[in-house]
Amino acid sequence: MKRVILIVLDGCGVGPAPDSADFGDTWQPNTILNVWKRRGGLDAINLATLGFWDTAGIEFGTGDFGRIIPEGMGKDSVTGHWEMMGAVVETPFPTYPNGFPIPLVKEFERRIGTQTLANRPASGTEIIADLGELHQETGFPILYTSADSVFQMAAHEDVVPVETLYSWCEIGREICVEPNNVQRVIARPFVGEPGAYRRTERRKDYPLPAPPNLVDEIGDVYGIGVVPELFGGRGFRPIRRTQSNAEHEQAVFEALESDARFIFANFEDFDMLYGHRSDPEGFGKCLERFSVFLGKLLERLGPDDLLILTADHGNDPTDDSTDHTRELLPLVLYNRGQRFGRLGDLQGLKVVGGYVRNWLGV
Repeated sequence: MKRVILIVLDGCGVGPAPDSADFGDTWQPNTILNVWKRRGGLDAINLATLGFWDTAGIEFGTGDFGRIIPEGMGKDSVTGHWEMMGAVVETPFPTYPNGFPIPLVKEFERRIGTQTLANRPASGTEIIADLGELHQETGFPILYTSADSVFQMAAHEDVVPVETLYSWCEIGREICVEPNNVQRVIARPFVGEPGAYRRTERRKDYPLPAPPNLVDEIGDVYGIGVVPELFGGRGFRPIRRTQSNAEHEQAVFEALESDARFIFANFEDFDMLYGHRSDPEGFGKCLERFSVFLGKLLERLGPDDLLILTADHGNDPTDDSTDHTRELLPLVLYNRGQRFGRLGDLQGLKVVGGYVRNWLGV
């Protein structure tokens, strides 16, 4: 049986996209190259062998690889993953640099039965540090956004039970419709005490319904990490939600023991733990750990398996922002018996879905 294992290295862009300035990234970001330079190189031989570093301009001269020029009007995970499966976002989703409209917030507060705090753009770690204690005193959840089209709700697990937070986010999803059709509503539970808050791994995403796409055609897709949530679960088999790269690694190995012919995984620690926290040192170590996992994965692949590595957007941890960056995206292909060659620059993440479609004969 032919299989595809598609792994998205979340936030691992490989150079400025032609339209990066249109997305506010005028300084020519290159997530992977800049992490490499900041670390003085990385110990990640398996990524080197497959050609991953070459996509960022770090020449090793091995592997089958290219770069992808994104088309979708966004630099976020939903836009990227949808585009991979053939659903290109042509109209940007609304963002809120000055906070959400007051009528929207008042309606949300009326529906959940409590006041909210903040209503402004912020880093997720910084806003719970700023308002976590007030939240614990009042019980009011923290409502915030970012440079992306997101409606985020943070609450301490000892103050607001996680299931209650999820139900509030479901209400947020119900009311975030045109013209405030926010792309994602996100539950952000946290724990700890003032000065030592930390977000837990029980985050949950509520995106807009995905347009018809390749996942619908294939069906019974084995989705790992946030991937099924980005598509509203449609077309994915029900499995346990994994929350970290370490858990995703184990889930990939479990998927290889299943009868799934399309395994679609997102490894988000690069983006979530290091890109958004401007931590190139941690980002580099995360890449080195992924390379070790990659070596174990390659040993388990058979002649009918196609491995695809790519990314959904950039998140350069060496810039002045904690936001995503508009970048070219890596494309690495591996099959034990077939060469794909040097692919150059390809137009649109939909080429990823093209390789999936052709390999599986969809």
